[in-house]
Amino acid sequence: MSKTILIIDDSPSIRQMVAFTLRTEGHTVIEAADGVDGLAKATANHVDLVLSDQNMPNMDGITFVKALRALPKFASTPILMLTTVHNEEIKEQGREAGASGWLVKPFDPHKLLEIVKKFVG
Repeated sequence: MSKTILIIDDSPSIRQMVAFTLRTEGHTVIEAADGVDGLAKATANHVDLVLSDQNMPNMDGITFVKALRALPKFASTPILMLTTVHNEEIKEQGREAGASGWLVKPFDPHKLLEIVKKFVG
């Protein structure tokens, strides 16, 4: 079943690769360049899942997660951090902010699809 997935990453090539992987499975993809853009696009659309980078200009991933979780509409929307950050302290901050999971870049496309399926069926 097709889901709408928001990808937030300041790297156009990462967004393109993730979007391509998700579209091959029939998902609708919305792309955002940073947390500010992501928050605007999330609130303007129905979103089933969010994939967000951590290190971005204007608004980082953890700040984005906190802002999105503050909106009742997104209280239970899965939010996955897709990032190069391996730091356990940052991961804990992400969990405390409301992130549902953490996937480290570079990622295997099959692993990404497996995780997406786990969260949105």
